Amino acid sequence: MKTILILGAGLSASSLIRYLLENSTIYNWKLRIVDQDIEMVNRKIGGHPNGMALSFNALDANERRPEISAADLVISMLPARFHVKIARDCINFKTNLITPSYISAEMADLNEAAKDAGIVIMNEIGVDPGIDHMSAMKIIHAIQDKGGKVTSFKSFCGGLIAPESDDNPWNYKFTWNPRNVVLAGQGGASCFLDHKEYKYIPYNRLFSRLAKIDIAGYGSFEGYANRDSLSYRRTYGIDDVPTIYRGTLRRPDYCQAWNVFIELGMTDDSYKMENSETLTPRSFLNAYLPYHLSRSVEDKLKDFLREDRIHLFEKFEWLGLFEKDEPIGVHDASPAQMLEKILVDKWKLGKEDKDMLVMYHEFEYEFEEQNYSITASMVNIGEDQMYTSMANTVGLPVAIASKMILNGDLKTTGVTLPIQPEVYNPILEELESFDIRFVELETQLDCLITNKDIL
Repeated sequence: MKTILILGAGLSASSLIRYLLENSTIYNWKLRIVDQDIEMVNRKIGGHPNGMALSFNALDANERRPEISAADLVISMLPARFHVKIARDCINFKTNLITPSYISAEMADLNEAAKDAGIVIMNEIGVDPGIDHMSAMKIIHAIQDKGGKVTSFKSFCGGLIAPESDDNPWNYKFTWNPRNVVLAGQGGASCFLDHKEYKYIPYNRLFSRLAKIDIAGYGSFEGYANRDSLSYRRTYGIDDVPTIYRGTLRRPDYCQAWNVFIELGMTDDSYKMENSETLTPRSFLNAYLPYHLSRSVEDKLKDFLREDRIHLFEKFEWLGLFEKDEPIGVHDASPAQMLEKILVDKWKLGKEDKDMLVMYHEFEYEFEEQNYSITASMVNIGEDQMYTSMANTVGLPVAIASKMILNGDLKTTGVTLPIQPEVYNPILEELESFDIRFVELETQLDCLITNKDIL
């Protein structure tokens, strides 16, 4: 019997655990699942005889190393900053490792050591990164295999709310880490290539320069640029591509409204507000509006919105920003932390709500003196609060890769990610059985447009 050690059993691990338990009898696996919340782990195991819930400090080397040494495969669902320590232990004990997180410079430095140990450290195999890599590489390789040349690659992904659960004017609820949503885009300019020209979008303009996307059956979306698009040129083997752009999807008007928070200063995480625990939503908002003897907070916000954005007023009213009775109640908080608390209370998923994961790729390529366009879209709806679309699209690729490693179907060693056909083809094929599939449309273009900006 082979042993799988899972470190971390939070939201994104639910579908991973279910898949591995359902297949454990067929393949003779046992799961040892570690989390501080052992009751949650037991709920996810559901009494399955091949699952065992453990509660120890996975960050303590003395506690985790005996478990790693006894495992055939480690799956780290811990925060990304802890993966390198786990990876070093896996190299020492010659234990294979999977993480869904980006390959950091420190992790990349372990490549030769992992190869010497004869193990694979598979990273970036969730949804974004993960399914984005695999679905993009499948199309890029198909273009290149027939002699075509990719001239443009644009890719977008968004964790959103399913249409049947979309009941607020922001058309959004949290399906992932709320803090990451509040701080999205901070820390430097977003950079991409547009027809061989380097383009930069600073944070103060990020949510006002948007790409427009329509997906049949699901309506309109807007995309704002991700921090780094350029590194994907090398990852995808398209180093000389003239245009490359990656972005995050939201519904129309979300970004324009979010930009109001940025302009006001309410997403700033660099300082603490005085007496933050006493601030109500109304006084928090008013702290970023000018003093006026007679004008209300509502009127001052309308002045700030201006006539061209006054249609957004309902969104801020719905958030309860004008309520003055109850303090937000966050001690020694930054503006971003105050805003996060308000949003968490208003944007939480209801008991019957379902989430939605949307991914969209757009390629242009040249072949035999003709120009072509390919679009590929994937929309997946979650099952319920435990098996969300986010959990399915993160956890299932990890689980399928786990099966491939344990069954000896994945021969790669070293620090890697799923960009090889022998990795992504079987994973994408099996994901279709879980209704995680792409709809592709190819069209021939009359001519290649060379002077049109993305944004």
